[in-house]
Amino acid sequence: MKDTSRIIAALLIGAAAGAALGLLLAPEKGETLRGNIADSINDLVDTAKDAMVSRANDIKKYSSGIYGKAKSKFEGAVNELNDQKDSIVENAGVKGRELKNQVQSKINEGKAHIKNGSNDVNEAIQKA
Repeated sequence: MKDTSRIIAALLIGAAAGAALGLLLAPEKGETLRGNIADSINDLVDTAKDAMVSRANDIKKYSSGIYGKAKSKFEGAVNELNDQKDSIVENAGVKGRELKNQVQSKINEGKAHIKNGSNDVNEAIQKA
C-alpha cells in the first residue's frame, strides 16, 4: 500500500512539473500565454456561473412545489374548519329553535294559567 501511495504521489508531482515546464517552454509569447490562461479562467467562471444558475432554477422549482403543496393543505384545512363551523352553527340554530319553542310553550302555559286564574277571580268577584 505504501508503494502504491508513493507511485501515485510521484505521478502527481511529475504531472505538475510537466505542466509547469510546458507553460515555461511554450513557443508562445508571454502575452499570448497570459491571454490563453485568462480565456481558460473565463471559460471556467462561465461554466461555474451556468451551473449555479441551473441549480438556482432547480431550487426555485422545488421550493415552488413545496409552497404549492403547503398552500393547498392550508386551504384544505381552512375549508374543513369553515365546514365544521357551519355545521356547529347550524346545529346550534336547531337547538336554539328547539329551546325557543320550549320557552314559548312554557310562556303560553303560564299565560293560560294566569288567564284561568284571573277568570276564576273575576267569576268569584261577580258572584260576591
